[in-house]
Amino acid sequence: MKKVELLSPAGNLEKLKIAIDFGADAVYGGVSHFSLRIRSGKEFSMEEFKEGIEYAHERGKKVYVTINGFPFNSQLNLLKKHILAMAELKPDAFIVATPGVLKLCHDLAPQMPLHLSTQANVMNVLDAQIYHDMGATRIITAREISLRDLKEIKKEIPDLELEVFVHGSMCFAYSGRCLISTLQSGRVPNRGSCANDCRFPYEMYAANPDTGTLFRLEEEEGVGTYIMNSKDLNLASHLKEILDSGSVDSIKIEGRTKTAYYAATTAKAYRMAIDDYYEDKIDVDKYQYELQSLQNRGYTDAYLISRPFEKHDTQSLDFTMQLGTHQVSGEVTEDGMYFLCKYKTLPNDELEVVAPLGSKVEIVDNEIGTTYAKDGRFYLKLKQLLSQKGKVWEEVHSGNVNPITLPTKFPSYTFFRIPAHPEMGTYPKK
Repeated sequence: MKKVELLSPAGNLEKLKIAIDFGADAVYGGVSHFSLRIRSGKEFSMEEFKEGIEYAHERGKKVYVTINGFPFNSQLNLLKKHILAMAELKPDAFIVATPGVLKLCHDLAPQMPLHLSTQANVMNVLDAQIYHDMGATRIITAREISLRDLKEIKKEIPDLELEVFVHGSMCFAYSGRCLISTLQSGRVPNRGSCANDCRFPYEMYAANPDTGTLFRLEEEEGVGTYIMNSKDLNLASHLKEILDSGSVDSIKIEGRTKTAYYAATTAKAYRMAIDDYYEDKIDVDKYQYELQSLQNRGYTDAYLISRPFEKHDTQSLDFTMQLGTHQVSGEVTEDGMYFLCKYKTLPNDELEVVAPLGSKVEIVDNEIGTTYAKDGRFYLKLKQLLSQKGKVWEEVHSGNVNPITLPTKFPSYTFFRIPAHPEMGTYPKK
């Protein structure tokens, strides 16, 4: 049986490796401003991206290159050079957003599979067929599409792969086609430089153009002013419905500019969910325990399962971001011997270990610290905070860049975390 693909964001080389190590089948990312995330595009050099592709291929994983910006005429010659340069790295597909770029990629790199970006807004069989006829082997459907419409597309065009978003930030505008940032700050969202203006708080005013009167509207206490702030997508509890449809070839996680811990945790949670689905042992609480540990804007299951007019809880009106249930306290170095502090850490703090699925955490008790299992999870307590250079610290903080010695070797890029809200016994449901 062919399993659905798990596709994770790769904002830089470290996050690419982490996503793969924590369970992703494929990752997506890009270099330069032709990728729709300029910030993450700048974090990759061509050499690093090449290394990332080799790292993935050595492990039987795939890398899809984002060339999904909307170019100006003045950029077309540079775009052609970029397409050829990326094709030389031998990735597994290009992700593009416009018919013109789709044709250009097909002409310049005919061997390359082409995936159509969600920004093309495909919602129906007609559009899907047109793009498939133009050479798209996969369509990343509009975020507003329903599972029923996905089934219809798959029924009519069975050899066309369909990819859907299941987790991450949601855009206030239709499938990300937004101009608010352009109007307010000159940063063009569809060329990768969105300023996230929809996440800002706004004050409401009433104006009378005849008299020039302008006055501020008083808002009800607790309603808030984040009038365009969408909650984050989280479909981990609906994976069975999605996969039962037989229409989805790849499930996608948003978030190239998010943290390394986000890349690890989302890949781990959805890897568990996919594997459990095929073994017929779904455990929603297990996946949500991981996902609720992340900072978020509140979660919603959005529109894939329910139609937009049926949903009234997709906006977070009174805050832009909230802490998750846990706080990351440390990240293990690639050699597995040390960790870098991400939050105030004291000797004998109980640190939960977040390691890649299938990796081994050795149980030890020595002068540096102890590791142990409890309630099906692994934990670490450090008896002393010994730096790589031999200095003993009474406490370490996130600003301390000295690698701290571990009592045993851990899997590369393992994370440590502590409860962000010690009084919370379970994750919040909303």
